[in-house]
Amino acid sequence: MTTAVRVRGGGTWLPFARRRAVRFLTSLWVLVTAAFLMIHLIPGDPVRESLGLSAPPEVVAARRAALGLEDPLPVQYWHYLTGLFRGELGTSLISGTPVADLIGDRLPATAQLAVLAFLVVVVVAVPVGVLMAVLTKGGRRRGAELAFTSTSVVLAAIPEFLLAVGLVGLFAVQLGAFPVAGNDAAGSWVLPVLALAIGPAAVLGRIVRVELLAVLGNDFVRTARAKRLPARLVYLRHALPNAVTATLTLGGMLLGALVAGTVLVENVFAWPGLGSTIVGSIQQKDYPAVQGIVLVYGAGVLLVNLVVDVVLALLDPRSTIREA
Repeated sequence: MTTAVRVRGGGTWLPFARRRAVRFLTSLWVLVTAAFLMIHLIPGDPVRESLGLSAPPEVVAARRAALGLEDPLPVQYWHYLTGLFRGELGTSLISGTPVADLIGDRLPATAQLAVLAFLVVVVVAVPVGVLMAVLTKGGRRRGAELAFTSTSVVLAAIPEFLLAVGLVGLFAVQLGAFPVAGNDAAGSWVLPVLALAIGPAAVLGRIVRVELLAVLGNDFVRTARAKRLPARLVYLRHALPNAVTATLTLGGMLLGALVAGTVLVENVFAWPGLGSTIVGSIQQKDYPAVQGIVLVYGAGVLLVNLVVDVVLALLDPRSTIREA
C-alpha cells in the first residue's frame, strides 16, 4: 500500500511517462519513415505500374511531377512529414482522391469489426478461463483440463483466414444461415466476428486460467476462505482482480492482432474496410493508398500498446518501479 501511494504521488510517474512517450514517438517515427521509403524501395516505377505499361511517357512524367517524385529524396521526405502534420496522406494513383478521404470512408467498418470481435473475446474468454480454473484447481478433473488445453491450442493455431473460409463453407454455403459477404444485414457480422475472435479467445482463456490458478494459491486467498466468505466473493473480489495484469497485457496484444487480422478476414467476406482496401491497392500498385493504410494500422497498434502500458501502471503501480 505504501508503495502504491509513493508511486502515485511521487517521482516515479514522470520518468515512466517520459520513457513511454519517447518509446511511442520513436516507434512512430520509424513507422512513418518506413512507410515513406516503401514507395522508393519497391523495384520499378510506381507511377508507371499504376498507369499501365501503355501509358504515354508524358502522362507518366506529369503524374510524377504532380506527386513530387521528381524532387530530391530529402525534399520529398520533408514534404511527406509536413503533409502528415496537416492530415494529408497523399493522393490515390488510381482514383485521384485524397488517401485521407479513402481511409475515412473505410476505417469505421474495420474499427467496428475489430472492437466487436475484441468484446466477444473478453466476454467469452474471461468467464471460461475462470470456470476452468475453479473446476481444475488442485489437479482435479484432469480430463476436463486436458480437453480444454488441447482444444484451445488447436483453435489458437488455426489462422483467421482459414477459420473464415471454413465458417463461410459451413454456415453460409451449406446451411445458408448467414450471408456469404458484405455487411448490410445484421447477420453478416456474425461470421467475420467469429473468425477474428475464436483464436484470441482460446489464447486469452488459457492465460486467465493459468493466472487465476497461480493467484488461488496465495495467502490472501486462503485468508479470505478462512473468513468463510462466499466462494463467489473469493473468486471475483479477491482472486480475479489480482490476475488481471497478465490478462490485460495479453488483451492489448490481442487487440492489436485483431486489427491486423482484419486484413485477410475482410477479403474473405468482402468487407468494405481497410483490409480489403489495402489488398486492392497492392494489386493495383496504388502505393500512396498502401502507405496511408499501413500508417493507420501501425499507429493503431502503437496506440493500443501505449494505452495498455498506462492502464497497467494505474492498476499495478509497482510496474513503474520495476522499470526504473
